[in-house]
Amino acid sequence: MKLPSFLARQRRAAETKASGFFALTAEGRAHWSSRSYASLSREGFMKNPVAHRAVRMIAEAAASVPWLAYQGEAERPGDPLLSLLSRPNGRQAGADFLETLYGHLLLSGNAFVEGVRVGEALRELHLLRPDRMRIVEGRDGWAEAYEYRAGGHVRRHPAGEGQAILHLRLFHPLDDQLGFAPLEAASMALDLSNAAAIWNKALLDNSARPSGALVYQPKEGGNLTPDQYGRLKLELEEGYSGPARAGRPMLLEGGLDWKAMGLSPREMDFVEAKNGAARDIALAFGVPPMLIGIPGDATYANYQEANRAFWRLTVLPLVQRTAAAFAGWFSEGADDGLRLVPDLDQVSGLADERSELWARVGAAAFLTDEEKRRAVGY
Repeated sequence: MKLPSFLARQRRAAETKASGFFALTAEGRAHWSSRSYASLSREGFMKNPVAHRAVRMIAEAAASVPWLAYQGEAERPGDPLLSLLSRPNGRQAGADFLETLYGHLLLSGNAFVEGVRVGEALRELHLLRPDRMRIVEGRDGWAEAYEYRAGGHVRRHPAGEGQAILHLRLFHPLDDQLGFAPLEAASMALDLSNAAAIWNKALLDNSARPSGALVYQPKEGGNLTPDQYGRLKLELEEGYSGPARAGRPMLLEGGLDWKAMGLSPREMDFVEAKNGAARDIALAFGVPPMLIGIPGDATYANYQEANRAFWRLTVLPLVQRTAAAFAGWFSEGADDGLRLVPDLDQVSGLADERSELWARVGAAAFLTDEEKRRAVGY
């Protein structure tokens, strides 16, 4: 039965007077950071060393892979599109352009490329920040236009055949227009890792003192009055709660005694929890934890195997889908069969694997020279 409000207040006051024990507790509900592009960039890439290193490793590795152009089965080494990709605009070289593009994909799940044409020829490529782009949906649910806002100016680009905007996106199960960022899947681990670092720093700043409880033990009997109880609770919540105030020394008045109740970092298994969060972040990006230096991971037999898995399972799929998207965009409306493929022989991370392939194909006496060339990608 629910008591009237005045009876409930009297009951709480009586319980307070009858109690000589005051515990410092915090609200059990977790607080998570925003999932926007700006928030993920600040809390992840700009603050968390694991997320920063994972994004840099993937973006730099993928940007270092050279591309080959084919028309049908014939290679076109002097194709103008390869020249454009090597120098997409006056401010960026090809590697810088692709590294930024892959960074946008990893942090937002989307990348937008604007093509500048002179007549029918594509002359420049520019990257547009994902958080400034808005996709306008038509009545049929497909993209009708792209609106890019920079400062107080809004530029509108129509979607459809011959569009000036190339939109690359990672798979999103619940959105028809925008992609899903890998870092967003690791956002809980990211918050845990950052909160652990903040808590650890605050604890060190306050002499590494653990939290606990206050016990009221008056010499002549008696209990805290409701006003004293309320004032003490308010002081504890405002002065000693939260990660930034962890371990702050407390000034006790007469009759109050401090009883340590908080767990020490060792009791909390602090290091393993932090490493577990780091492994989850690396897992979301597809980077073997061994390559980032996270201890306790023995998935791969050695560093070389982990590096090969990183290239094969993470970097190359990203490069191949990007090359296919650019090839389709460049040749839109044409029937020339343009293909852009990564040059695997120039990938340092796959040098041993390619050497094994060459040796195996070269020793196959039952293959003709033409078949051997096709087997190694020529």
